[in-house]
Amino acid sequence: MFDFAGKKAFITGGTRGIGLAIAAKMARAGADVAVNYLRNRAAADEARAVLLDASGGKEPLLLKGNVSKDEDIEKMFSEISDKWGRLDYLVSNAASGVLKPSKELTHHHWQWTLDINAYALLALARHAIPMMKGTDGKGTGKIVAVSSLGSIRAFNNYAAVGASKGALESLVRHLAIEYASQGINVNAVSASVVDTDALKHFPNREVMLQESLHWMPAKKLVTPEDVANAVQIMCSDLTNMVHGHTFIVDGGLSIFLPG
Repeated sequence: MFDFAGKKAFITGGTRGIGLAIAAKMARAGADVAVNYLRNRAAADEARAVLLDASGGKEPLLLKGNVSKDEDIEKMFSEISDKWGRLDYLVSNAASGVLKPSKELTHHHWQWTLDINAYALLALARHAIPMMKGTDGKGTGKIVAVSSLGSIRAFNNYAAVGASKGALESLVRHLAIEYASQGINVNAVSASVVDTDALKHFPNREVMLQESLHWMPAKKLVTPEDVANAVQIMCSDLTNMVHGHTFIVDGGLSIFLPG
C-alpha cells in the first residue's frame, strides 16, 4: 500500500516501543532508516536486528544522542548528511518527562520535560528542513511529531508532560505555516495510553490502563503498531495537503471521556 523505496527516514527514540514500531513499518515500506537512542546500546542492537529483518537486510543508521541538546542533534545530522546527503522524513518521537504532582515540580523538572518533548522538534526541524529541499528551495519532506492526549486532556501526575505536549502541538502548527509553501508538511500524531515500557514509569499505570479500557469506545488499547500506521499515513503522498494537523489515534477515548 505504501512504497517508500529510496526514501530516507530519521526516527528519534526509534529503538523501543512506538519509535521502533514506526521505524520497522517505514523499513518494510522500503525506506532507509536512521534511529536515535540516548544510552541503551543493548536496545539499539536489538532494534538493529528488528530493522534488518523488516527491511530485508538493509543496514539502519544507529545514532547516539540527546535530542534536547543542540550539539548532539548537530552531530546526528552530520552523520545523516555524510551517509545519505538528504532526508525525506523526520519523526520526532523521543520523549521523556517528570511524572509528579504539580506541587512537587521544580524548575529543573519543567525545563527538562519541555526541552526533550517540545524544544527537540524545533531543533530537529532546523537541521532537517534544509536537507529536505532541492536546489530550487522547494521540498517534499514530511515532519511528524508524536504527541499524546495529555496535550488536550488532564491526567494525574502529568502536568509537566501534558504542558510539553501542548507546546509541541502548537509548535507543529507554527512550523506548518512557515514551511507549507516550501512543500514541507509538518503534522502530529497523538495517541492515548499505549502499553509500552515507558508506561512502567507511571506510578498509576494499572489505573490508567483500566480506566482507558473502561471509557474507550473501541474497548481495546491502542498499540504501537496503530501509532506507526498513523505516522506512515502522515508521511505518505495521501496527506500532501494536510498541514499543521494533529491526527488522534485513541479508539475514540478523547470524545468519550467524562467531563
